[in-house]
Amino acid sequence: MSGDRFRLEVKERDRLGSAETRRLRKQGLIPGVLYGKGTAKPFLVAERTLRAALATGSGLHAVLDVVVEGSSKPHPSILKEYQRDPIRGLVSHIDLQEVPLDQPMHATVNVHLAGGDDAPGVREGGVLSQPTLTLNVEALPMEVPESIEVDVSGLEMNGTLRLAEIPAHDGVTFLDDPDETVIATITAPTREVDPDETPEDAAEAEGGDSLLEQAPEGGADAPAGGDAAGDPGTVEG
Repeated sequence: MSGDRFRLEVKERDRLGSAETRRLRKQGLIPGVLYGKGTAKPFLVAERTLRAALATGSGLHAVLDVVVEGSSKPHPSILKEYQRDPIRGLVSHIDLQEVPLDQPMHATVNVHLAGGDDAPGVREGGVLSQPTLTLNVEALPMEVPESIEVDVSGLEMNGTLRLAEIPAHDGVTFLDDPDETVIATITAPTREVDPDETPEDAAEAEGGDSLLEQAPEGGADAPAGGDAAGDPGTVEG
């Protein structure tokens, strides 16, 4: 579960605009906005401080106690959205959402598969696939899990694991359709076909006989009372 809280000290931001934003980033400061009930407060935070806040065990689901410089009142918040620099990959802007800790919230969490190498279907040569990478959940802010780990060690060949089969997590409600949401599957590997391959080659590769090899030994019998089909007949004079 989340359970992590981090005190995030920020400074109120008065000057806005792209030029000011670029100047702040050069100084190692990240601009952001704290959204509350009908309010939006621009702020700036040191890049190192923000990185430490998001590096806790709860990751992006950590509860951040935002404290604006000059005030001692914390604002429990969660990461709402963030932007990354397309070249450097660093966070360039963040939006935080103030949340009441006693009310459930909706969140999207990642799904991680465990035990794939031990699954009988994989041991038989099957291919493990994960159609669903994230799940929508409802939980109190302090109970939102960083991720959902799913054990697939018992999945057989051609088996399918759906959300309905995942054990319940205390304090967490899954919001996706339990029967329609496929978490993992194991399917038999498909054989790549060589475009230059003949049907006889394909049959041989599959371990079967070609059509030419399926005729009875000695070839087909000729029609009774005459020569084999295709040979010209003779008429006695």
